Amino acid sequence: MSPGHVPLPQPESARPLPPEEFARWYGPWDPLTPDSIAGFLEGFDRPWWIVGGWALENATGVSRSHEDMDVSIAHHDAEALRVFLAERGWTTWNADSGWLRPFDERFREIRSDSGIWVRADARSPWVLDVPLTRFNGDRWTNKRLPSQEYDLDEVTWVAEDALRYLNPEVVLLMKAAQVRDKDIVDAEATLGFLDERQRAWLRGTIVHLDPTHPWAA
Repeated sequence: MSPGHVPLPQPESARPLPPEEFARWYGPWDPLTPDSIAGFLEGFDRPWWIVGGWALENATGVSRSHEDMDVSIAHHDAEALRVFLAERGWTTWNADSGWLRPFDERFREIRSDSGIWVRADARSPWVLDVPLTRFNGDRWTNKRLPSQEYDLDEVTWVAEDALRYLNPEVVLLMKAAQVRDKDIVDAEATLGFLDERQRAWLRGTIVHLDPTHPWAA
């Protein structure tokens, strides 16, 4: 194990850690919200967009609880984000398959489909989770189906709060990879808000990935 690597505990069946166990290992979350994220990233001159639960809530208006704040950027902008946050006193960490390590001048090489966690220091709570999105040039690439490429405007939208969000059908596709209880709740709350084009895209992509998937219907 290289210096600086912190192995993530691998619980039986790889189930997510409950909040209290997560906090014991890594510290608590005090996440940003859509009301505070714009100020936090003010001056960062690369595209970013909100994904996950906040994207669904903004698209549907259906309130839900939020464990964190997820914002995505293009994988080739990871270094720019690291420098931007470091200059403002924040530390960045690279979360990848089974481990967590500092993402700083010592460890600058990270995989294009990993993520960045952000906090002030080791004694402070996490405030932001940044899953990276692979781009082919300036084209957004579907991490679950890399043959799908789109302009960013095709898979995101700008809401009344002037923030950019991932389309709800794309959020549900990402959630279909795990189908946790909360993902099922999100799907049930969101599907009724999708138009036929969005539903057809979601259905077709899921069937392409796995015709036996419970959401294929």
